[in-house]
Amino acid sequence: MSQTLPFRFGSEVYTWFMSNNGQKHQGRLGHMIEVISKAGFTGIQPIFTWMGDLIDPDKLEAKLDEQGIELAALALALDWNESEETEREREVADHAIKVLQRFPGAVLNTVQIPTGRHDLAERQKRLVNIVNTVSRRAADKGVPCSYHPNSPHTSIIRTAEDYKIVLESLDASVTGWTPDVGHIINGDMDPLSKMKEYQSLINHVHYKDWDGNPEFTLMGKGKVDLLGVTQWLKDINYSGWIICEDEGKEALEDPDFVTTHDGNWIQNDLIPALR
Repeated sequence: MSQTLPFRFGSEVYTWFMSNNGQKHQGRLGHMIEVISKAGFTGIQPIFTWMGDLIDPDKLEAKLDEQGIELAALALALDWNESEETEREREVADHAIKVLQRFPGAVLNTVQIPTGRHDLAERQKRLVNIVNTVSRRAADKGVPCSYHPNSPHTSIIRTAEDYKIVLESLDASVTGWTPDVGHIINGDMDPLSKMKEYQSLINHVHYKDWDGNPEFTLMGKGKVDLLGVTQWLKDINYSGWIICEDEGKEALEDPDFVTTHDGNWIQNDLIPALR
């Protein structure tokens, strides 16, 4: 799909998770790998706590090899609301790091599960501390890390002021930033402007589209300037992954269709339009 480009395109599995918090598709990571590969993507980003028996690195590696795609990243999504990691949170994080050690270059993508915008300053401080702490442990094991903000109204990192506080407090020696263009615009910011502002932190990228009705839409159907962002990433020679995490409403009923649509749209519409 992207042999002539400095970056590669992969797909997240959240598209399947959207349906009833994933209950409908629990244990189907093998199927998702097959669909993502068939759609033309060269990488996948699973949700670590939602991998079924493919959490076993041997089984995961075998399935990825079978389908000819790579593990681009793992999404580590936890609450992280305390002053330090809970015992369980640390256990899960360390397990994810151990799995990633089997896949050199694959990113630990840290993301907080939104639980409300109360006690904002204190909770942002706690989040930064934990993200930096987890990322240092991962970096010590040779695992690259990237922090992923999100934009639900219950997220503590969704506005321009939130981004300034948190991104400027990340330990850039151990973690980068994953700009998610859909979440950025959903927080009333311009994705490309924000990416240029914090360009030095970018080491992983997420794509989704947005129309404000009320939020996300099928890729290529919304208001995010995906062509402009992609052209800029090409111009700066960004060499990481672009991961599609489509949250269009169609995913609630047919995530296979959405993933296939995204692969086709990138191949047939986005890439040919690049200069």
